[in-house]
Amino acid sequence: MISTKPNTRRRFLKVASAAAITTTLPGCSDPPPPGRYTQADRDQLAEQRRVEAATRGKSRFGEQRYRGYRGLAELPWFDLDESGDLICIDESLPGIIDVHAHLGMSVLFKPELDLQAATPRVRHLLDCNATSSGCELDLDVYINGNFSEQALKELKRTTLTQALWGNPVVRTHTIPNLLAEMDAMRVAHSFVLPIKLGLLFGDNLSEQWHAAIATAGAGDRLSAGISVHPEDAQHVEKLREQAATGARMLKLHPTVQQFYPDDPTVMPLYEEAQSLGLVVIFHGGRAGIEPESRLRYAMPRHYAAVLENFPKLQVIMGHAGARDSAAMLDLAMRHDNAWLGIHGQSVSNLDAIIRRTGGEKLLFGTDWPWYHLGATLAKVMLCTREPGRDAIRHAILRNNALGLFPELNS
Repeated sequence: MISTKPNTRRRFLKVASAAAITTTLPGCSDPPPPGRYTQADRDQLAEQRRVEAATRGKSRFGEQRYRGYRGLAELPWFDLDESGDLICIDESLPGIIDVHAHLGMSVLFKPELDLQAATPRVRHLLDCNATSSGCELDLDVYINGNFSEQALKELKRTTLTQALWGNPVVRTHTIPNLLAEMDAMRVAHSFVLPIKLGLLFGDNLSEQWHAAIATAGAGDRLSAGISVHPEDAQHVEKLREQAATGARMLKLHPTVQQFYPDDPTVMPLYEEAQSLGLVVIFHGGRAGIEPESRLRYAMPRHYAAVLENFPKLQVIMGHAGARDSAAMLDLAMRHDNAWLGIHGQSVSNLDAIIRRTGGEKLLFGTDWPWYHLGATLAKVMLCTREPGRDAIRHAILRNNALGLFPELNS
């Protein structure tokens, strides 16, 4: 039984809320230092939302609205199988590499979660197939903009209970279910990325997932990343220990772990990652569903010192900066060691990013099981459908990732 003494109860709630993998749960902290997060930053986020709402569906792609993830079967590269599930039917695609996926998280009190179990269908955390008709899926907005306040409220409950007593949604985020969706979408390999949450106990996702992939015999399809908490006084030593497993990617999440990427105390961690030849993947930019107190950590300017001080460290900015994509793209274009994971961006934003980069620096990522793999794949296909863009399509879906992980080509 949990003690009802005030101090114990407050401590428990703090730990439990930290266990959530999303930043949609309420958060509180001291005011940011001067310049870390300003009114101009708040205004910029509001302006991004305003412009997105005013311009959605008005690019050269026109309206790109579908009924659920299944509705993507209207596009020429997809269909539905006999069970009514979305499949990719384009046999010209390379073996796609997804650099940004996850598995189900069982943390803190370790509720039941069998990562080896197959279930009839995946219940994505933001599930556009939750009803028979499906939600309206607009590919021309940042992806979380497709979900109602009620869906986001349910997300909060799901991410909290997975650390306490579990829930049927997360119990579908298993290795067989991921592999099945990968097969349906022609994804050859996925990196599954844990997040070190900084809990008092039950906080070993890196070890859990590494062992689960080995048990499943899925090492040829899945690679488990590693994570350490930047505020852990032994983060360098723990990084070294985890890297000894052969992992290639270090996941850091400023808004969940509540740290500034350019904090001087984190610099030794990047130095060690560079020395070990790891690739760092950050959650980059503001997704817009975090509590106000968490937004400050993910401003694109906070990542600049990492790129500048560690030029041999390859750094992926997940979500291409999310709703701060313009500033993150500017930052990436100034640094040879910066890469952009494309998950979440609208089709018109992705097209603009492709035009500026020529398809270089871009990596395919899906954020499964938050969303269906097909949501990101559909945007890549739309943006590269013109004659002469096959090379760009293949670069985004596979070849750029091989530049970072050449071992996947063996």
